[in-house]
Amino acid sequence: MKKNILFFVLIVFTNLTWAQERSIIGIITDGTNPIENVKIAIENTENTVFTNTKGEYEIIANKGDIVVFSSIGLKEVKIKVEDVTTRLNLVMTPDVQELEEVTVEASKRRSQQELSEDYFSNKNIIKTAYGYLDADRISGKVRMLSEDEINPVGLCLLDLLRNRFSGIRVVGNCTSGKQTFGVGSISTASLTGGAVFIRGGGSLTNSNPAIFDVDGQIFTNVPIWVDINNIKRIAILGNLASTVAYGNLGDGGVIVVNTITGTAGNNKIVDQARLRNNFLSSAVLSREKVFENEPTYLKELYKSSSLDEARNIYGKFEATYSNSPYFILDAYKYFSSKNDDNFAKLIITENQGLFQDNPVLLKALAYMYDFFGNHTKANETYKEIFVQRPNYVQSYMDLANSYRDLDASKQAASIYSRYQYLVQEGFLSQDSIGFDPIISREFNNLLLLDKNTIVNKSKNQLFVAEEEFKGTRLVFEWNDSEAEFDLQFVNPENQYYLWKHSLADSQEEIKREKDFGYNVKEYLLDNSLPGTWKVNITYYGNKSLTPTYLKATIYENYGTHMQNKTVQLFKLGIKGVNHELFTVNSPLKVVSR
Repeated sequence: MKKNILFFVLIVFTNLTWAQERSIIGIITDGTNPIENVKIAIENTENTVFTNTKGEYEIIANKGDIVVFSSIGLKEVKIKVEDVTTRLNLVMTPDVQELEEVTVEASKRRSQQELSEDYFSNKNIIKTAYGYLDADRISGKVRMLSEDEINPVGLCLLDLLRNRFSGIRVVGNCTSGKQTFGVGSISTASLTGGAVFIRGGGSLTNSNPAIFDVDGQIFTNVPIWVDINNIKRIAILGNLASTVAYGNLGDGGVIVVNTITGTAGNNKIVDQARLRNNFLSSAVLSREKVFENEPTYLKELYKSSSLDEARNIYGKFEATYSNSPYFILDAYKYFSSKNDDNFAKLIITENQGLFQDNPVLLKALAYMYDFFGNHTKANETYKEIFVQRPNYVQSYMDLANSYRDLDASKQAASIYSRYQYLVQEGFLSQDSIGFDPIISREFNNLLLLDKNTIVNKSKNQLFVAEEEFKGTRLVFEWNDSEAEFDLQFVNPENQYYLWKHSLADSQEEIKREKDFGYNVKEYLLDNSLPGTWKVNITYYGNKSLTPTYLKATIYENYGTHMQNKTVQLFKLGIKGVNHELFTVNSPLKVVSR
C-alpha cells in the first residue's frame, strides 16, 4: 500500500515540475470585429506581445503560466495555460466597472431570506446577531473556516484560533481563570480565560480585544465553553465595514462562531428558481433543431436505411475527415447506438492516435464509453488521463467512479483514500468551495452503499455518515476547461435558475477550477415540487473552433439502496442559443451546490 501511495506522490511531483513550453496563438475580437493592439502578457514576466490589425497574436508560454489580455476600455481577462492549450480565441467586452458598481450593488444585494435559504449550501455565509452576511459580498477581507477544515485537536476556541489564523494575537489558555491584560476600554477583570486581538497586533496596549458572536449572542469574554466539534463556521471580521453594526463593542473586531446545533434549522434544500422572479418566456431551441446544424456526414448517417449503407457513408467521408477526432467520435456514437459494436470499436482502434496524449479528447472518449456502458474501456481511458494529469483533483474522482462502475468497490475506495492522503500531506491542494463537497459526497456514497464489500464484516469499524440528501442528484462534467456556457434549470412552474460559467460572469470560479483541476458541477433535487423539470444550455465556445462534450449523470433515489444512475452525453457546438438538453419527470426541486 505504501509503495502505491509513493508511486502516486512521485507522479504528482513529476507532473508539477515539468515545464511544457509551447506557442499559443489566437484572435481577439469584440464579438464581431478584430481588436488591434490588445496587450497579451505572461503574468510576472516581461514576455509581452500585441495583436495586429487582424486581431491575431502569438506568444510563447509554459504550462501553468497565466496569460493576461488587456486593452484600454476593455475588461482584463486572465487564462491559465494547461497541458493542451495551444489556441486562445477571445471575445473581450467593454470595462464598465464604474457604472457596474452602482448597478451591481442594487442588483446583487441579497435579502436576508435569500441568505438564510442559501446558508447550508454556501460556506461563505455566516449568521450574526445582526443578520446573515455573505463574505463574498461585504467590503474588506473576511477570513473563514468551515467545519470540514477544523481539526478538533485543541482544548478550546483559543487553541483553534491560535493555530489556524495568522496575524492575530491570542492571549491566555483554556484552563486559566480571569487574567489581567490592561487593554482598551474593556474591563480587564471581565476577561475570563484569555483574549484575542485582531487589530493593532504589534502591542497589546493599543488595541481592544475582539468580541465574540456565537449563534447571534454577543460575548466579551472568550467562549471557551464552545465545543470545537460542534463548530460549523468561524469568521474573523476585522474591518470597520463588517463590524459597524456592533458599535463600540466591535472596535477590536468580531469573531463570529456558528455552531452545528445552533444552525440546524438552516440545513435544508432551497429551490433557487423560486427565490427569484424568473419566468421563462423566450423560445428554447429543440434538440431536433440543434441537429439541423450538425455536419453533413452526420445527417447522412442518420438518414441511412441500413448498416451497410451507413458504413458506405462513413467510408465516403473518412478520407476528408480522417484527421478529425470529432468525426471519429460522431461515427462511434452512431454505430454504437445501432448496436454495431464491432464496427464502432474498429473505428476507435484505427484512429487511436488522434486521442493519444490529449487528455481533453481522451475525456470525451471516456464520456462516450460511459454513455454506452462500456465500463472496461472507460476505466482504461480514465487511467490514461490520470497518468497525464495526476495533479488534477478530478482525475482521482473519475478513476474511482470508473472502478465503481466495474463493481470494483475496493479499488474505488483505495483511489479515494489516496486522494485524501495526498491532500493531507500537502501534495494536492484542497478546494473546499467547489470540488471537495462533490468528491466527499461521492466517497461517502460509496462507503454508505458498499460498506460490506469494502470492509471485512467481522472487523467493520468504518464510520459512515448517513447521506443527508435523498432524491435526485445531477452531476455535470465537461471535457474542455475553456468551455463557457449557461446552464438553465426550469421548474414545473416555468421559473428558472441560471448557473453562468463564463469569463464574463465567473472568471474567478473558472480560475479556481483550473488551479485545482476539475470541470464538474452538481445539483440536488428533492420531492417538494412535482412535475417536469427542464434542463437547457446556452453554449459560448471554448476558445477554439472545436465542440465541447458535456456529460450529465442523473442519480435517482440518491443515498438509498434503490439508487440508480443514467448517463446523458451532449456535443456542444451551436453557440449563443438556448437549447434543450433533457427533462426529468419526477417530483423534484433544484439547489445549487
